[in-house]
Order: sequence, then C-alpha cells, then structure tokens
Amino acid sequence: MMLIPTYHFRDIERKPEYLQPEKCIPPPYPGPVGTMWFIRDGCGIACAIVTWFLVLYAEFVVLFVMLIPSRDYVYSIINGTMFNLLAFLALASHCRAMLTDPVRTCTEMVFTLLGRGASFPEKLDKPVSGRSKCLLGAVPKGNATKEFIESLQLKPGQVVYKCPKCCSIKPDRAHHCSVCKRCIRKMDHHCPWVNNCVGENNQKYFVLFTMYIALISLHALIMVGFHFLHCFEEDWTKCSSFSPPTTVILLILLCFEGLLFLIFTSVMFGTQVHSICTDETGIEQLKKEERRWAKKTKWMNMKAVFGHPFSLGWASPFATPDQGKADPYQYVV
Repeated sequence: MMLIPTYHFRDIERKPEYLQPEKCIPPPYPGPVGTMWFIRDGCGIACAIVTWFLVLYAEFVVLFVMLIPSRDYVYSIINGTMFNLLAFLALASHCRAMLTDPVRTCTEMVFTLLGRGASFPEKLDKPVSGRSKCLLGAVPKGNATKEFIESLQLKPGQVVYKCPKCCSIKPDRAHHCSVCKRCIRKMDHHCPWVNNCVGENNQKYFVLFTMYIALISLHALIMVGFHFLHCFEEDWTKCSSFSPPTTVILLILLCFEGLLFLIFTSVMFGTQVHSICTDETGIEQLKKEERRWAKKTKWMNMKAVFGHPFSLGWASPFATPDQGKADPYQYVV
C-alpha cells in the first residue's frame, strides 16, 4: 500500500469545499467555569483504577510486611515517611493529569482571533465578533460553522483547517483523539493509565506522575532487597507479621510490580523530557511532520511546560504552571 504524505491532507483542507460549514452542528453552550474534565472511557477508567490499586498494594506491603514489624524504628519512620510522600505525590499527579483539560483555556484563542486591532473581551463568555461563543478547555467541538468562519473575517489568501471528525476549526499542531472525540493541541499521545490525552496543559502532571512512580518503584525494590537479606539472616517468623510463605509471595509480587513499573515509567519519563526539550510531540515525531513553529532553547521549552520561572513548584502537582509568554492558538495560517 502506498503511503500518502501528511501534507497532502493539509492541501485538501485548503480547498473551500472541504470546510462544508453547513454540515457542522453548532457547539453546545459552554459549561460553567471550573467544570471538571473527565473522559468517560471504560478502558481508561479501568486502567486508572488498576493504577491506584497497584500503588495501594505497594503501600500495604511496604507498611504492613516490611516497616511496621521492623524493630529498627528510625529505619521504619524514615523510609515510611519517604515512601508515603512519594506515593501521595504520584497519586496527586495522576489525578491532575486525568482531570485536567489537556488544552489551555481559550483566553489565548480569543486573543488570537480578535488580535487584528480588536479589543480583548472582558469576560471569556462574551461573544466573539458578536456571534461565536468562546468555549473553555479543549478545542471547541463543532465550531466550524458558517457563522464562526465568517466571524474570523479572513483576509484573501488566509485559510483555516477543519477536522472532518469533530467538525472543528483546528489550531496549529492539533490532532484528533478518537477516545476524547475532539482535537487536542500539542497532543503527545492518549494514555489509558491516566484516562486522558497528554497535551500542552497537563504534560507537566504526566511527567511528574511517571517520575514519582519510578521513584517509589526504585525505593520499594531497595527495601525488598534489604528485607530479604534481613529475613535470611534471622528467623523468618520474626521479620514479618505474616507467615513465611505469605511474606515471600507478597514480596515477590511487589518486586515484580516495582521492576516492571520502574522500567516502564523511566522510559516514559525520558521520552517525555526529550519531547519537551525538542518541542516535538510523540505524534509529530511518529508522523515526521514538517516543523512550522519557531525553534526555542531547551530551557525555554522546559519553562513553557513547567512554568516561569524555575522554582520548587516544578516538582509539585498542586502548582499550576505559569505559562508566561506562551505561543497563542493559531487558527489562521
């Protein structure tokens, strides 16, 4: 089968008949500000539940099999505090990655659409050009209507890109997600473990999630190794409150889980950091798309994801990154 270059589809989108605004249903009225983002996907929800279960299982084995029965209270307190802190940050990062809209709010989008000498609206729900409503969150679904296209007031030679699947005007570097059922700007991939797309607005939380999972996996493996040595040197009946066979099974399962997730999350963490530094998403690398955006330094790319300026908030899933002078949505090319 002959492969068709990606730019071929962009050429098709330039044709006026491709937009077909009369076939697009107007987007629904925007929900209230602060509405929680959640993808109702059965597979993703199951994977998210499994993720929490595995972390809680590790928590159970670390506390009730290794640390609480230990006679070295200093060792138990230090390792227990460290492991629980990392596990808490991992689950908090997971929640933020799962419940955060992967695309930034439409403040920048409206500014781009009205930036041609028009004033910026005082409220986000104020009609754009007197007609189109501004939707918060991901790329507005079904906004490729005749009214919206007319409200852009395109000049001769200017074109817009339309997604034929969700019937939306696509910003630059946006790709359609079949699970989220809409276009996601700077979409890296859809991760079932967080039941969400990894995009420009939640990539920080996904990176923190992979980092903290890798750290607690490494920490658990180290503690399992020390616990096995301790039990071999002493009586197995005294090194755990469970029977020796049960203790061995629980530790082996934890060891297998920790090794598997350490490898997986470490690889994901490395690929995400590389993607951020090169300012090229996983989909863009896979499709080998032509670079049409400005090239910035690796440090600027890191600050664009984790916030301006560098601070301890980079490691916190509770700190919403200040994007600074981020690139606006570019609906018009």
